[in-house]
Amino acid sequence: MKVLTFGEIMLRLKTPEHERFFQTPRFEATFGGGEANVAVSLANYDMPSEFLTVLPENVIGDECVRELRKFGVGTDKILRGEGRMGIYYLESGANQRPSRVVYDRSYSSMALAKADVFDWDKIFDNVDWFHITGITPAISQSAADLSIKACEEAKKHGVTVSCDLNFRKNLWKYGVKADEVMTKIAALTDVIIANEEDCQKSLGIALDVEVESGKLDTDKYKKLSDKVLELYPNAKKIAITLRESHSADHNGWSACINNRNEFYVSRKYEIKDIVDRVGGGDSFAGGLIYGLRTYDDDTKALEYAVAASCLKHSISGDFNRVSVKEVETLMNGDASGRVQR
Repeated sequence: MKVLTFGEIMLRLKTPEHERFFQTPRFEATFGGGEANVAVSLANYDMPSEFLTVLPENVIGDECVRELRKFGVGTDKILRGEGRMGIYYLESGANQRPSRVVYDRSYSSMALAKADVFDWDKIFDNVDWFHITGITPAISQSAADLSIKACEEAKKHGVTVSCDLNFRKNLWKYGVKADEVMTKIAALTDVIIANEEDCQKSLGIALDVEVESGKLDTDKYKKLSDKVLELYPNAKKIAITLRESHSADHNGWSACINNRNEFYVSRKYEIKDIVDRVGGGDSFAGGLIYGLRTYDDDTKALEYAVAASCLKHSISGDFNRVSVKEVETLMNGDASGRVQR
């Protein structure tokens, strides 16, 4: 059985090193997107994964498919349609200067896609886990309708649904608020993944949790996770990432999980000299899905996810290019970074 992830993958255009936009006339061109990043993580862990999206019928779409196949991600269910490849531009921050993302996703193939072009019985054949995020529903009304329909079909086919709420303020521009859509998706979700801002902005939950501060109060996250599980009785558990942003280069990184029976906070990593934090949340989601499907203990699954995401901060690009052995080495306490010979 496989994990199927669903969403929009984009062309990623990043400035070299930590340069500002057009400081030089060059961009590094790769691919990336929340749900595709999760599929790549799982494939790297030798867990069968497939990616579902709609791509334009052109050479850029062809290269995107080849890139996913290179990592071992299943691409047979990808559809080709009208529209274009979405793009995002990334300027990497440093020290006290934050990173910046500029989206160019209007009229992309996923933004234009309609639910009636999908064969849901075929899509969910041999699938036992479905992963989606709050990013794709934010790009257009049709993408939001499609995302809700996909979750409904997943439940109809007896598939476990995970959703990373992933609030993106720069995307919800088509006249609908995030909580009008994401509350419907959360009601269909078995495993909710979020940070504190996601819970507040995507689900409309107002609790006294400081989003911008560099310090975290874990007792408040217990209350926050309890509140989410109270509002969404079909959810079996929620994992919340806890990022302490001291600067663009220095973050404290940990997470917590509430499975209705216990609340557990992971170990914290002090991540300095960050190479690329984009995709860090996706690497956490991929690690959590792997952990929940591999280990009997939710606390161990959480520690795997946090360690996997910690390592992603050392890797350029959206994709987390690490193995199970590398994650488990860090997870089991070896954070020395010594040369492996």
